Parts: sequence; structure tokens; C-alpha cells
Amino acid sequence: MKIIPMRDLKNTVEIERQCVAEAGPVYVTKNGYGKLVVMDIGYYEQTMQKMYEAKAVIEGLMDLKDGRTVDGHEVLEAMRDNTGY
Repeated sequence: MKIIPMRDLKNTVEIERQCVAEAGPVYVTKNGYGKLVVMDIGYYEQTMQKMYEAKAVIEGLMDLKDGRTVDGHEVLEAMRDNTGY
């Protein structure tokens, strides 16, 4: 985990290098307290994709728990009946 002071944000080339090298977030502090998080766009996109996938799994589990499911065989039979295949 990389932590840098706010004043170091002036050197954008170095910050970019650190984000790539860290392969994760770089934390920025001001007066000793966390203020910002800077990260490579690739890491950001991977993190967001994981969050979307986790949300979909949680929603699916909630549907299962609450009985909002349909038997797969019944769905396939209904599709066959409606399409003639």
C-alpha cells in the first residue's frame, strides 16, 4: 500500500508511475489524514467489474431466498411450446 502526501500530487508523471507499479490504489494524505485515492484506470475498471459481479450474485441469492425463481426445465418447455422447437 502506497501512501503519499498531497504536495506530491504536483509530480503527475511520478504519481502515474506509482499507480502502475503499485497495481492498486495510492492513498493521498493531507495533514496526516486520508483525503484521496488515486489509481490506474485498469485497476479501477477491474475493481468496478468485480463490484458489479458481486452485486449480481447478491441479487440472485436474494431472489433465491425470496422464492423469485422459476424451474429451468419449465422455462425450456414453455419456450419449446411457444417456438415449436
